[in-house]
Amino acid sequence: MLELNKDNFEQEVLEAEGYVLVDFWSPSCEPCKALMPHVEEMEKAFGDTIKFTSLDITKARRLAIGQKVLGLPVVAIYKDGERIDSVVADDANKESVEALIKKYA
Repeated sequence: MLELNKDNFEQEVLEAEGYVLVDFWSPSCEPCKALMPHVEEMEKAFGDTIKFTSLDITKARRLAIGQKVLGLPVVAIYKDGERIDSVVADDANKESVEALIKKYA
């Protein structure tokens, strides 16, 4: 997964063509850390159709707020720079993330 930060987010997500998955997380978010290996596994299956990225929001708080990330975990799908879908907080589990990915893969 491509590690995002405030310097490359615009280029890698907002200016990207096609589908980009962004896994918003933080080191203190246990559900985020539990979900991450599953998202990395899904990258192996769907990485050819969707670009997989992650953003540690503790290093880019303003950016996360600007993307309306107010609770964690958030797994969002962007298409051509627009956020088109996401699973958030309690809804962000292995099954819902896989369903989200399959919708756009």
